[in-house]
Amino acid sequence: MTVSLNSAAVIAKSLKARGVERVFALCGGHIMPIWMAIADEGIEIVDVRDERSAVYMAHATAAVGGGFGVALVTAGPGVTNAVTGIANAHMSRVPVLIISGVPPRPQENRGALQDMSHVEVVRSITRYARTVRHSHAVLRELDSAIAAASGHFGEAGPAFIDFPVDVQREPVPASLVSAAQLAGAPRPVAVPPAQTLDAAADMIANAQRVLVISGRGANAAPRALARFLDASRAAYLDTGETKGIVPDAHASHIAAMRGAAMKQADLVITIGRKLDFQLAYGSPAVFRDARFLRISDSSAELYDNRLADLAVLGDVEAALNGLAERLERSGIAASREWLEKMREEHLSRSARLTASLEAAPEDGQGRIHPNRLLAELRKRLKEDAVFIADGGDILSLARVALNGSTYLDPGPLGCIGLATPFAVAAAKAAPGRQVVAVTGDGAFGFTAMEIDTAVRHKAPVMIVISNNGSWAIEVRDQQQSFGKVVGTELQFADYAGMARAFGMKAWRVTRHEDIGPALDAAFAALADGEPVLIDAVTSPEVASSDSKSGLAWVPDHQALEAWDKAEREWLDGGS
Repeated sequence: MTVSLNSAAVIAKSLKARGVERVFALCGGHIMPIWMAIADEGIEIVDVRDERSAVYMAHATAAVGGGFGVALVTAGPGVTNAVTGIANAHMSRVPVLIISGVPPRPQENRGALQDMSHVEVVRSITRYARTVRHSHAVLRELDSAIAAASGHFGEAGPAFIDFPVDVQREPVPASLVSAAQLAGAPRPVAVPPAQTLDAAADMIANAQRVLVISGRGANAAPRALARFLDASRAAYLDTGETKGIVPDAHASHIAAMRGAAMKQADLVITIGRKLDFQLAYGSPAVFRDARFLRISDSSAELYDNRLADLAVLGDVEAALNGLAERLERSGIAASREWLEKMREEHLSRSARLTASLEAAPEDGQGRIHPNRLLAELRKRLKEDAVFIADGGDILSLARVALNGSTYLDPGPLGCIGLATPFAVAAAKAAPGRQVVAVTGDGAFGFTAMEIDTAVRHKAPVMIVISNNGSWAIEVRDQQQSFGKVVGTELQFADYAGMARAFGMKAWRVTRHEDIGPALDAAFAALADGEPVLIDAVTSPEVASSDSKSGLAWVPDHQALEAWDKAEREWLDGGS
């Protein structure tokens, strides 16, 4: 006689069958049957200090390790605490499954503890949101939730599912539980039509100044992207969604020429990338007379803000390989002198940047210039490092100064405060690689307690804090726009002392000459598998490009002041 499993056990077995190695969670009575079943399956539970961090960690797991990440949060405040993390995954289009519980069915709508409709709270920021009220439906609905999160039906993103506690304890008929049902269906792959790829290859061959901009959809196809760049000899700009997937040494990289490339290109190719505020919404005021070829596995990334002259819908890897094959076969008819000039100037600017980082002076009070901190970090980061940037000024400076083969940041939601949780999950997903998170002091404070999680779970991470005692971008905006500073100053708090209180090795650095020795000691401990923290007291007087560009004071039409001016002129009929 076959023994029936309860719903909690079936959920745990299904996650195991799908290759889930760990779940990020904060315990509570409404999820305890699932919690214990997950532990029984040998899936690691990384217990966090706040549910928001659980979702951040699931997000980073998916971004670094592939597949989907899983967060398990309890009812009521467990779900509401998780909302910011869910919204961030929603905006970043990252596959995350959030599992929760609700009161038993006999207590519904009677004023039970933490009785609320989670589904109504999260519906607008998830790809799927449903309460499963019968054990017969558990596997079917779980499969739908994971498929929705993984982008089987459209854009990837977060999916939410919860179960009444009594349903978690309820047996599932054995006939509904098979190995195939537990493992779920693979994602269907749609290959773009040959005639569409032929037309796209012709567009590329006949253009003079081809610019490729990659996004979320390219992350699963780095080799195909590199092959396509070789075949097309196009200039290449990565974004925060894909930074590092093509090595900086590749001849197409022109990151230091971003503004000029966007203005001069006559053909722009987006790969799995939305034309959001970071790309001027694709506006003709910024991209001038460019035609657009848009490639994606999601139609939502083909028709936002600016229609493509040609859209290629289908598997990104298949599309890139198909285009590369056509271009390799026929050769490139058009000149690529533009790329060569752009690359030459990019390398020149990059060299000047390196020199300026290392020569950045301390301020009048002897505080560290953040670029000096970044210059020393740059010398010690390995090519395959996982690099995380978080905060305001320091994020803007770090994303230019530092590189790694995997890069994470707050994304289009601008959701600062995720450095430490991202780092913990990245260290778990990428054992043996350096994981370094650079954050501002304000951003660090949001999830600072997760250094306790890093220590307890022995996650070898390096947290580097640029401690400038303020929300510096906002301070500058207030001074310039309003003539006074209100509620934007912080202490130069001793974050190294805080870290040591939780058992983490930490160094507080206040002078330029002390940065190198502290980093050497920290990287040695990191190599031995220990989590470490650097608390560097930096100058609040250093203004980043984001601070200077208008991003802080939010212009009317575009995110950046220069783009906003161009947009106004274009709307008024100017060139």
